[in-house]
Amino acid sequence: MDQQLWQALGTSAGGIAQLQAFAALVEKWTQRINLIAKSTLPDLWARHIEDSARLALLVPDAPAIWADFGAGGGFPGIVVAAILADRGAETRMILVESDQRKATFLREAGRQLGLRLDVRAERAESLAPLGAGIVSARALAPLDQLCALAHRHLAPAGRALFPKGESHAAECSAAAKIWRFDLETHDDPGHKGAAILELRNLTRAGD
Repeated sequence: MDQQLWQALGTSAGGIAQLQAFAALVEKWTQRINLIAKSTLPDLWARHIEDSARLALLVPDAPAIWADFGAGGGFPGIVVAAILADRGAETRMILVESDQRKATFLREAGRQLGLRLDVRAERAESLAPLGAGIVSARALAPLDQLCALAHRHLAPAGRALFPKGESHAAECSAAAKIWRFDLETHDDPGHKGAAILELRNLTRAGD
């Protein structure tokens, strides 16, 4: 466990215990549906829980609405929701997942963990604009497609947080042909070459 990360987040012992309970749920459900790759189960805490928690480091002030797309196994959405709840925040966490089985898991995980989650079993493109202060997505789509989702669902002063692997620079270059944005790149200490991309002031090129 990365003690430095959890100290920086200020997560309580109760919050850690809640996340450990969530990890157990993911492990159990992954035996039935493909929440995460089974090969990553031995590294679930570091590779999925702590990777997701790093997004919360970038949001010291809890937004009114946080929307996570392709929420799947609850990474980062449920992890962030638990951290924010542990802080006493009243953020409305909207988890968008079109796979009905995964959406069922998200609802059940929220119920068992006592988290208030708004799970939408729909495609993000079909949702009315959410006006979110933060939009996130992990391992969902190339950056240019994520920009389209963020542009639709972000509040005017909102930010997008997208964890990306070693090819993030190439994705940024491709997205910049279609979109304009202010970009801040946060290195991911858990994975060499990976980063969390923080986008602000997102507009279509030519607007």
